[in-house]
Amino acid sequence: MKIEKMHDYAETARQFVLDLPTTFNFGRDVVDRQAELNDKPALIWCNEAGEERHFNFSDIRRRTNQLSNLLVQQGLRKGDRIIILMPRLWEWQISMVACLKVGAIPIPCIEMLTPKDINYRVQDSGAIGAITTLLNTGKFDICGPLRTRIAIGGAAAGWTPFADADRQSADFECAEMQLEDPALLYYTSGSSGNPKGVLHAARALYAWRLSAAWWQTLEESDVKWCTSDTGWAKAGTGILFGPWSRGACVLFYDGKFDVNGRLRMLSKYKVSVFCAPATEFRHLITAPVEQYELGALRLSVSAGESVNPEVVRRWHELTGAQLLDGYGQTETLMTVLNYPCMEVKPGSMGKPIPGTQFEIISSEGQYLGANQEGQLAMKLPNPQFMLGYWNDPKRTQDNIRQVGGTDYWITGDLAYRDEDGYLFYTGRADDIISSAGYRIGPTEVENALIEHPAVVESAVIASPDEERGEIVKAFVVLRPEFAPTDELVAELQKHVQKTTAPYKYPRQIAFVESLPKSASGKLLRRVLRDREYAARASGAAMKGPH
Repeated sequence: MKIEKMHDYAETARQFVLDLPTTFNFGRDVVDRQAELNDKPALIWCNEAGEERHFNFSDIRRRTNQLSNLLVQQGLRKGDRIIILMPRLWEWQISMVACLKVGAIPIPCIEMLTPKDINYRVQDSGAIGAITTLLNTGKFDICGPLRTRIAIGGAAAGWTPFADADRQSADFECAEMQLEDPALLYYTSGSSGNPKGVLHAARALYAWRLSAAWWQTLEESDVKWCTSDTGWAKAGTGILFGPWSRGACVLFYDGKFDVNGRLRMLSKYKVSVFCAPATEFRHLITAPVEQYELGALRLSVSAGESVNPEVVRRWHELTGAQLLDGYGQTETLMTVLNYPCMEVKPGSMGKPIPGTQFEIISSEGQYLGANQEGQLAMKLPNPQFMLGYWNDPKRTQDNIRQVGGTDYWITGDLAYRDEDGYLFYTGRADDIISSAGYRIGPTEVENALIEHPAVVESAVIASPDEERGEIVKAFVVLRPEFAPTDELVAELQKHVQKTTAPYKYPRQIAFVESLPKSASGKLLRRVLRDREYAARASGAAMKGPH
């Protein structure tokens, strides 16, 4: 089914019905099909050391077939789960697509995960294998035996070199994937407990082309650059499933964020559609943008955190390219968007993607009218919606509510709809922290802090930050024998960085005598967060020596 470019949102939303195929294997029905119909550039990979590789769709087809054969030789089968952990390397796309061709379920993970983080995912998912870099193989030592182990960059004891795939056949018979077959598993932070597994079906990989067509307006002539990390769901839709479903070429850069470097690459590779978190755009608008040739750039998009309207205005002024905000979740991906053909209202998430319906629902389970804040709820069934949380049907069902005889997915986010149907995000109903595009669960940080001998208990919340949107702030109750010093702050921060993924560490720590709790003893993070936001609004942080 070819998704045509949107010219009139209201008309498209009124008439659109997604025509799903009977079966769908992304590797066969997108990658191999693109190679047959229009073999053109699919991937440009480069890194900060100056290395560069170019791949056509035919190259991707051949390499993914070869790796698929190697994976099958190593015992990978349809339905098996496999960890994909690596930085932004071209082998990431090859690995993801090869697993999909086999019918296995890839679990994309960011490289910053610790051995403890990885072991949790392996044990929880029952993963039987991993594809990672030589430098990261040691992180799997505590995971027990894995049937499939492939290492990029050389040989390690017990690991098969990724390069061995080059000796495999370039032909492969892809697995037949029914629409409800499990196809992809992401782990995402929750407001309590360990990260939860979000399991997606083959139909979702098909449906995610909608945002690529209507929000990013991708075509075969485009060069798309999304700066997302490989472990996030945004990488899947922004670097792989969306652009290749549209036949667009992807730019993939392995390197640290650098303002001038970003602008040089936009110019050098003639990027036409650019996707980055709001944090990056806040830095980019302060750079000498006028010194770079950005004539190819026609559109920019952002998701994960709200983009300040002033940043949107300034970026358009500097580059001539629209900057369109969007909203989505790992459970649904991009579902509320601003579209190039539609008037943009400052601060709005936009309108639901055609084929998807949202309502604003009160805590009592009633539909709310215009300009009334409530729970943002998505009508079910929906092809973009997950199969459910991995091995946790109760948690899935706990977030589904029936209103007026219709099932809705309760997103956990608060919003309102104006008289024109635009949706505006107002906050989260849970305690998730969104910092520079990263979602961080407070319990993970609290669990790390409690492992330090100085800590009795802690509460972790989001603190507003001009640059990152939010930062992690910890309120810590110390044991009597420890003093609240700057040195201890630094020690606790380093401890968290070593215990869990480094980006989760608290950038601010306040030592307190007690934490707010309910009558039943439940920690009331919301009380702390509300105080923090009120204090910031008045120009002063909450009291505490640090």
